[in-house]
Amino acid sequence: MTYLPENNPPAGCSFLSQTPVSIFTPEQFVSDEQLMISTAEQFSRKEVLPHVEQIDRQDEGLMPKLIRKAGDLGLCGVDAPEEYGGLGLSKNLAARILEFMSLNGSFSVTYGITSGISQVGLSLFGTEEQKLQYLPRLTSGEWMGAYALSEPNSGSDALSVSTRADLRGDHYVLNGTKMWISNAKWADLFLVMAKVDGDKFTAFLVEKDFAGVSVAREEHKMGLKGSSTARLVLENAEVPVENVLHQVGLGHHVAFNALNIGRFKLASMSIGPARDAMGLAAGYALERRQFGQPISSFGLIEKKFAMMASMFFVAESMIYRTGALIDAAFDQHGGTIDGNRKAAEEYAVECSACKIFATEAESIIVDEALQVYGGYGFTEEFPIARHYRDARVSRIYEGTNEINRLFIADRMARRIREGRVNGSDSGDSFLSRLASDALKLARTDQVGLGATSDLLLLTYAEQSARLRATQLGGVASSLYDAALPWLNLKGAQAIQDLTGDSISIPSCPKPDISGLAAAVYAKRGPIL
Repeated sequence: MTYLPENNPPAGCSFLSQTPVSIFTPEQFVSDEQLMISTAEQFSRKEVLPHVEQIDRQDEGLMPKLIRKAGDLGLCGVDAPEEYGGLGLSKNLAARILEFMSLNGSFSVTYGITSGISQVGLSLFGTEEQKLQYLPRLTSGEWMGAYALSEPNSGSDALSVSTRADLRGDHYVLNGTKMWISNAKWADLFLVMAKVDGDKFTAFLVEKDFAGVSVAREEHKMGLKGSSTARLVLENAEVPVENVLHQVGLGHHVAFNALNIGRFKLASMSIGPARDAMGLAAGYALERRQFGQPISSFGLIEKKFAMMASMFFVAESMIYRTGALIDAAFDQHGGTIDGNRKAAEEYAVECSACKIFATEAESIIVDEALQVYGGYGFTEEFPIARHYRDARVSRIYEGTNEINRLFIADRMARRIREGRVNGSDSGDSFLSRLASDALKLARTDQVGLGATSDLLLLTYAEQSARLRATQLGGVASSLYDAALPWLNLKGAQAIQDLTGDSISIPSCPKPDISGLAAAVYAKRGPIL
């Protein structure tokens, strides 16, 4: 097969949905929005990065102090409703701000949880009284939040939680242990999932000071050492009946839609450290001399930076296209609990696609950045080692990338059954044709489903990058040219997993490796 995509944007629809193809890029944020983004970056560079050693040691009071400072700037409630102390801004802008608040992984997780997944369920499904009681404290940074779903024996199989909630008069009594809870040590409010009457999956708002609530010791983690991760222990914990979030038995609406938005935001959290790692490595390459010249001039080093920049470009293109789609869904459906649920579910597949691609791109970028440092990168004396350790968990939390791949395949099959997607449409590119062929095979084993999902998310990635490159031209086109061979190769590997057959990869324009590397060096990071 030698099909090569056209250079012009397709006139049809996204392969993942029937939504007309469009692209929003970071370049389209207006001046006031760019000011908020700049504020976030300056906060990271001036308030967070100078203190990474103290953060890693979890110096007493430092992280809560940083969150309160962020709250004073309005950064802890960017997309929360204004009437509850938030700024009421778009999900897309919130993601962009989160990207620049994520230059350090430990702070990123702490901030991302308290300003994101711990708030979104409350914002979407809470009663007026619940939102008035809790959201202003979270959006101001006065309180920190946490999301408590996972258990020692319940991770990817989220609905199998064993934490019980038994009604006793005007309160529920919760018993169980929640594991891997980010912010556990600092959180004032936990969004907890438990089962009422043994089978009714339900969400609860649990304050740290409720009787029977305690936090166990910190987990000894490989990375993210400055973030708090511990078990939440509920021993006859007393929770008022008015702290049931949404409805008894409908906790999955809260949990999974918080995860949908959380996965979208995690994609931005992942490219934040990748941005910093690329900048650090670029600075080092320009200063480090071997054989009488800076290593930045070596062809294989230039190639690393060109590929890092191109992968970042693709991930970024997917994220902000998806954010615009989510915002449009909330404009159309939001405002009621049912409408909020529908809007949060609408682009769940795209959110998972962004999460997978961005976290895997982060791992590659950070790994290559460390390689630029050579032996020095393998020491803790240089900051790239911290990025390398911290990046590994991105592919695990908010649903492992394997679970997200199975989710994409399942939801895509459902969209086809519902007539929302034409499963026989061959699409507008080499990758979309491969994805169409994969869908026709209708594999149901996990390897087949994973390969099908890879083709779907690669199609979405390629199309998003191509639309942005067509819109911007110039260096964006060079970034797309550098990414396309890698994307096509990954697609060919997925087809081989599905069929065992080899496949011809189409020819592509030769990317301007030296030009892209020079642009990274000049920017000390991503080019656009």
